[in-house]
Amino acid sequence: MKLYVGGCFAGQEQIAKDREKGIDWADGAVCSMQQIFRCGGIYRFQEFIYRQIKEKKDLAGFAERLASENPDIIIVSDEVGYGVVPLDKTEREYREAVGRISAGLAAFAERVSRTVCGIEVVLKDETVSD
Repeated sequence: MKLYVGGCFAGQEQIAKDREKGIDWADGAVCSMQQIFRCGGIYRFQEFIYRQIKEKKDLAGFAERLASENPDIIIVSDEVGYGVVPLDKTEREYREAVGRISAGLAAFAERVSRTVCGIEVVLKDETVSD
């Protein structure tokens, strides 16, 4: 599993797509729950989480299940936890879910990077040997 994160329009999606060639990408804004467990990669992952929260889906254990059932998935997500905390309860739940699930996925991922202003910063890389 590889995780590419960054702020909205920071460039993580383009970096992931340039680096991860030949991937069958799913769009988190429209893909199904079943598709996530068989696709090669997903972009706009935060939108997938948003749809699940809006539909009142239980996401407990989701990171563990995804790591188990699709361990080679490439995940691209916007960071949504910065800035003003929304007053709306659903919006707060969404931000918290993206953060919790992303942290869980990062624990399983062999590589995690964060993109700032189009510059990728590698946070974790277990693919590099000493």
